[in-house]
Amino acid sequence: MPLFGGKSIGPFCHWEDDTLILNILGRPNSKRDAIGGVIGHQLEVYAAAVPRRGGATAHMMRFLAGEFDVSVSAITVVFGEKNVNKQIRVHAPNRLPTVIAAYHTKK
Repeated sequence: MPLFGGKSIGPFCHWEDDTLILNILGRPNSKRDAIGGVIGHQLEVYAAAVPRRGGATAHMMRFLAGEFDVSVSAITVVFGEKNVNKQIRVHAPNRLPTVIAAYHTKK
């Protein structure tokens, strides 16, 4: 049973038991780390890191761990480690970022 109820939250994410599956459009080389808006079936995530050898993705996962209030090991990159288009799994998030929570309350 998902922690926050409901199977599908929005076009960019869904639940599998207590794991949130999230499609991301990464924006490396940004001025700051931030979660942006939804573009199609992806959530924009800005990373203040250089996209070299997966470094921006690793930086983004550390940022997202803080946003979801989980350890970095609770986040798995399914695909796209070295690409702007990626999918991640967040196991048992303790908190939902505002944009995800907003989609959740619409359901």
